[in-house]
Amino acid sequence: MKQDLSAAAEEHSLEIECIWPGQATLGECPIWDDRRQCLFWIDSLEKTIWQSDVTGAVARSYPLPDLIGSIGLCSDGRFISGFAGGFAFIDISSDPVDVEWIGNPEPEKADTRLNDGKVDRQGRFWCGTMNRDFAAANASLYRLDPDLDWHCLETGFTVSNGIAFSLDGKTLYFSDSRVDRSYRYRLDPLTGELSDCRSFVDTTAYEGRIDGATVDADGNYWGALYDGSAIGCFSPEGEMIRHVKLPVSCPTMCAFGGPQMDELFVTSARFSMDEAQIAAETLAGGLFAIRGLGVRGIPEPRFDVT
Repeated sequence: MKQDLSAAAEEHSLEIECIWPGQATLGECPIWDDRRQCLFWIDSLEKTIWQSDVTGAVARSYPLPDLIGSIGLCSDGRFISGFAGGFAFIDISSDPVDVEWIGNPEPEKADTRLNDGKVDRQGRFWCGTMNRDFAAANASLYRLDPDLDWHCLETGFTVSNGIAFSLDGKTLYFSDSRVDRSYRYRLDPLTGELSDCRSFVDTTAYEGRIDGATVDADGNYWGALYDGSAIGCFSPEGEMIRHVKLPVSCPTMCAFGGPQMDELFVTSARFSMDEAQIAAETLAGGLFAIRGLGVRGIPEPRFDVT
C-alpha cells in the first residue's frame, strides 16, 4: 500500500510518497521516458530493470544477465547501459530481453566495474567505474561515443557517481562518492574533452555524500545524499539552496519526470544496512515521488544510435 510521507518533508508544501515499496537491494538510475510516458529504474545487485507508470503501478520487471550500474535512453528505443562486465545495448521489447554487448573498458581489472552513467546533450554516454570493495582509487571516467569507441577521460577515483550536465552541455558534474569529493569540469560539447577541473560541492559539510544526480530546467543540480536521508539542491556554483528530508537513510539517485516534468523520482537502497536498520526503515529500497517542488526537469537526452 502506498504511504503519504508528507510529514517527512522539510518544506511543508511538499508531498513525498513511496510509490513503490519494493525493497530494492540497490535501487538506482530512475529515468522518465517522455516518449513512452513511463518510468524505468534498476535494482543493480538483483540484475533487474523495473518499469512503472507515473503512479508507481509496476507494469513489468526485466531480468538481466549481469549486475548493472546504469542505463540511459537510446534514440532507437533501446537502453545503453553500463554492466559490471562492460557496455551494452538492452532491448526490453524482446522476450527474453536482448543484450548486445559492446565491450569492457577494463578487462584487466578484476576489482572494478562500471557504475553511474548518463547521456550528455550530444548523445554520448558517460559512465564511471568503481572499486568493488571501495578499497582503492583505481576507478575511471569513460565516454562512450555513438561510433561505440570509448575513451578514458580521468582516473584515480574510488566510486564514480553524481554524473550530470549543465543545460548548455558545457559543464560535467562528477562525484567520487566514497571520499566525499565532488567536481565540475569544463566540457567541450563538440569534442567531448574535459578540462579545468574544479571543486564543486564539499560534501564533508553535509550529512551524506552525493550519489546519483540530475539538473533541473533552471540549471540547478539535485543530488541524492546517501547516508544523509535527503536530496540536496545546489546552485551551479556549488551552494546548497534546498534540502529535502526523506524517510530513508540511503537515497541513491533522483530524476525529474511525469507528464509535466515536475515530479522528482528517487530510488533508494538497503544493501549497506544491518538488520536493525532495515527493521526500522521499512521503506528502505523503495521508489519515492516528490511533488510540489515548484521546479521542472528537462527530458533526458538519448544516446545517438547512428
